[in-house]
Amino acid sequence: MKFIAALLVAFVGASSACDFPPSLWCSSKEISKLCKVEEHCREHLASSGLTNAAPVNFALYYESLCPDCKLFFQHQLTETFHTLGSIMNLTLIPYGNAEERKRGDKYVFTCQHGEQECVGNVIETCAIHLLKDIKVYFPFITCMEASSTDPKEAAKQCATKTKITQLNAIMKCADGPQGNQLEHQMAMKTDALQPAHQYVPWVTLNGVHTEKIQNEAEKNLLKLICDTYKGTKPAICKTEEPKKRCTKESWFFASLPSFGKRTHDVL
Repeated sequence: MKFIAALLVAFVGASSACDFPPSLWCSSKEISKLCKVEEHCREHLASSGLTNAAPVNFALYYESLCPDCKLFFQHQLTETFHTLGSIMNLTLIPYGNAEERKRGDKYVFTCQHGEQECVGNVIETCAIHLLKDIKVYFPFITCMEASSTDPKEAAKQCATKTKITQLNAIMKCADGPQGNQLEHQMAMKTDALQPAHQYVPWVTLNGVHTEKIQNEAEKNLLKLICDTYKGTKPAICKTEEPKKRCTKESWFFASLPSFGKRTHDVL
């Protein structure tokens, strides 16, 4: 309480843009800067023995219509990002086991699950590029990955569901040269993996892939991120069993078709 009182004193004259409650002012560097209490937060963290460490870098290499990738979104990634987004940098690379070849001034992609998967990959790539903020495009992509309709219809439905107002720009990008070049960049990132990916979903943790990391991510991604983070652990990390989410999305994920026994989509 004394610390909150000190923050309130420091807050006098601070930016009116700070509309967070005092209890959250030191929850992130961005909020403390917005509320102009950065120095007080640093002093509090130091005196309390708390540390702010670098976020965990987690990357998912996937393809849009891959059943295993959809299940990874549903059972691991969505929950973990909603819960631990503040301590992880998530990168999505929609390409997977696709192949590309140059034809004139454009690239032609061949995808494991057919032409519609290529369409879905490019739509999601354009969404990442144009929406920029992962807090905005992650719900949109998660919604698409939970859909059983074709990618263009899924994009339309998911834009409405997640209140994306730039759908026309995303689809224009996906249907044109910009999307083609952006997907080529996703191909280059995938092809640069060391070791080379053998299946999807394929993950890296702080730039590293091992079978141990892969297995732990598929079994309990939340625990993996918690165990990897070097700073003060969020409260959820200290509980033995994280609580199950109960959100409006729950009915949506429950409607996913069953894909049977888990097997990787391999090259």
